[in-house]
Amino acid sequence: MDSLFVLTILIVIFALAFDFINGFHDTANAIATSVSTKALKPRHAIILAAVMNFIGAMTFTGVAKTITKDIADPFKLDNGLVVILAALIAGIAWNLITWYYGIPSSSSHAIIGAIAGAVIASSGFGAINYNGFIKIIEALLISPVLAFVVGFIMYTIIKLIFKDSNLAKTNKQFRRVQILTAAVQSYTHGTNDAQKAMGIITMALIAANLQETDEVQFWVQIACATAMGLGTSIGGWKIIKTVGGKIMKIRPVNGVAADLTGAAIIFGATYIHLPVSTTHVISSSILGVGSAHRVKGVKWGTAQRMVITWIITLPISAALGAIMYFILDLFL
Repeated sequence: MDSLFVLTILIVIFALAFDFINGFHDTANAIATSVSTKALKPRHAIILAAVMNFIGAMTFTGVAKTITKDIADPFKLDNGLVVILAALIAGIAWNLITWYYGIPSSSSHAIIGAIAGAVIASSGFGAINYNGFIKIIEALLISPVLAFVVGFIMYTIIKLIFKDSNLAKTNKQFRRVQILTAAVQSYTHGTNDAQKAMGIITMALIAANLQETDEVQFWVQIACATAMGLGTSIGGWKIIKTVGGKIMKIRPVNGVAADLTGAAIIFGATYIHLPVSTTHVISSSILGVGSAHRVKGVKWGTAQRMVITWIITLPISAALGAIMYFILDLFL
């Protein structure tokens, strides 16, 4: 069997594995607030997230095209299949490490950093498409800051509107609304995160000369949507605990404000074809809401640990991608 074809099959398998792991790694982001406020039972929340993730993944392909062509040109990439396989293995390794320790790190940072590291190891710094790569990095950096600010404003507005309402009655109403906001947030998560694996598989198909455009084939879209939906159905309880309880004590009204903020930022990024970290966006929206509610009520120690992880993920995954490329290049 042709070695290029075998490598392509391996990449498809690893890309779907990455998507599956992304599903259970990032499930917490979409449903942590609704579980922590008891708006949804954990099992119901995970089923809802899985279904909405799948629907979201089938809706758009713009982010996938950005991943395919904006980090490096797949039509000119030397040893492209080995580069992509190395990046996937590195991204999966970092995701599993952070999941094991319950750290809500970014799958997006991991795979983008790993691709860049493997590309540089293969062809040098000149092979990076700096215009596209910088645009992606800017989106990853700006989106959590924007989520913090919008979360702060969103909760401040809600607090003003309901300042004279009965707290118990308001919480009961917002707990019902949270079912809808959790669904919307899960949908937007699917529209952005699942597309990263679609872009990687498309990149591999181009590198293997199996397609000539950056269009995402339908079988790629449905395979990635299914993998993420299945991964989501497994859940990520360690990270749910961190996001849903260790940042701040979340009440239904806080959860609605954070969910709406996260969904708006993620969908906005999807609309303009930019990948963002759902982990960063949702965690930052909770921090923004918490700061508007009561600054002292936010557990800044947990937030600090999360920020450190966010900062180190990109360089570590890039280094892992480079190392993995050198290892694979020796044997393939």
